[in-house]
Amino acid sequence: MTPEFVIGFAKQAIELTLLISLPMLGIGLAVGVVVSVLQAATQIQETTLSFVPKIISIFLALLLAFPWIMDKMTGYTRDLFMNLPNYIR
Repeated sequence: MTPEFVIGFAKQAIELTLLISLPMLGIGLAVGVVVSVLQAATQIQETTLSFVPKIISIFLALLLAFPWIMDKMTGYTRDLFMNLPNYIR
């Protein structure tokens, strides 16, 4: 195992992690901005008003993106196990 291989392997894992988390983070960001604008416009500064909609929207995004996430994760894991003999050399 060369240092370049280990760096490439770690890079691929980090890229997959970021790609998988993107739908939830994007939805959370969008809902957070909308709630913040509404709070600024109405001057209601309630903590739960910003927290609860973000949690619910992130949960719904996870439910909708779950099949895609599982497909990406199983593909990555399958490739990892299929190439494991090559990695050991």
